[in-house]
Amino acid sequence: MKNAVTNFPLETFSELVGAIYDGLLETIPWQKILGRMRSELGANYVTLILRSPGPGDQGLMVTVGDVTSEGLISYHSHYYAMDPFVGLPSEKVVTTSEIMSESRWVASPFYQEFLAPVDVHHLMGADIRTDDGVECRLRVCRSLNSPDFSERDKAFCTLLLPHFKRAVHLHGKLDLIESERRLYAGAMDRLMVGTVILDENGRVLQTNAMADKILRASDGMRIANNMPHATHAADNRELQRLIKNALVRHGNQKVATVVDAISVTRNSGLRNLGVVVHSVPLSEWSEGKSRPAAVIYIRDPEHKAQAPHDIVRQLFSFTPAETNLAMQLANGLSLEEAAEELGIRRNTARAHLRAIFSKTDVTRQTELVRILLNSVATLGIGDN
Repeated sequence: MKNAVTNFPLETFSELVGAIYDGLLETIPWQKILGRMRSELGANYVTLILRSPGPGDQGLMVTVGDVTSEGLISYHSHYYAMDPFVGLPSEKVVTTSEIMSESRWVASPFYQEFLAPVDVHHLMGADIRTDDGVECRLRVCRSLNSPDFSERDKAFCTLLLPHFKRAVHLHGKLDLIESERRLYAGAMDRLMVGTVILDENGRVLQTNAMADKILRASDGMRIANNMPHATHAADNRELQRLIKNALVRHGNQKVATVVDAISVTRNSGLRNLGVVVHSVPLSEWSEGKSRPAAVIYIRDPEHKAQAPHDIVRQLFSFTPAETNLAMQLANGLSLEEAAEELGIRRNTARAHLRAIFSKTDVTRQTELVRILLNSVATLGIGDN
């Protein structure tokens, strides 16, 4: 069967539509479908501009064809401002011949300086605008020796546009979710908490950087056969029991979420790891395999969440000297030890401490340490 508009096999068209949505999962989104379109349309380049370049912004685009990095850089940095093929009607496929004469097109600086050197003569495209404000451009190019785009070519692209629009909208939603995930994962790293997410079979789906660091050391906990284990037999039996309970609770929506904890012994003799096992509620609309079913939080008491010097100073209006002392005290040093570490006299340290107490409205060193450790200062640690 063929589509009446394009005289195009529906089976092939269905594959192309599927490739548009599969493009959401590609490392470089939509690269495969753009390659298919290039082949089907006899184009030398096909480009999807996801974010248009502008002053101080190189934009974001996916291009297939024999494109060079120099060509992309020159467009991002200079030629985008000369491009006459912009501001097209939303979701309407047009060619250059519909917006300007052939003589005007080939005489334009954009054509002469940017397109002609890479053998681009015919241009077809459409602008896509989603309801949430995303605007992107689809562009298809042919060489000088190729025929101009036909009504069939335009109809073919027109049929694909609604699917590109939906896919771009979904990509924005997925990107937001991924950004949130990275923010929360980063916050857990800054708080020095390892997170291990397990699927319904107890296998590791994802870990954060802190969990990777703890598990790589194999000091108390490790990963074996893609599953978490405690290195001591008794601890491991208890850990596996807690994980099993969490997985059972995950599959039963009528049972409350379970949270259990265990102290895990370390071979090195360092203080035990604190481990919390938390079941993940089953979503009402969950389906398929490899869903998050349980999460393990791991805290190594030997790791200190070192807040950035500047953040502590700004947060509490400390002087640089007061900040240095406060951070030494937060790391567990006594006033005398902190003074020695900083190379200052004890009387000077006491004077700084009085000022610190006044600015934080506390009267005891233990209260000060609690305020510092419970503040948002540790969240100001930058990514490595």
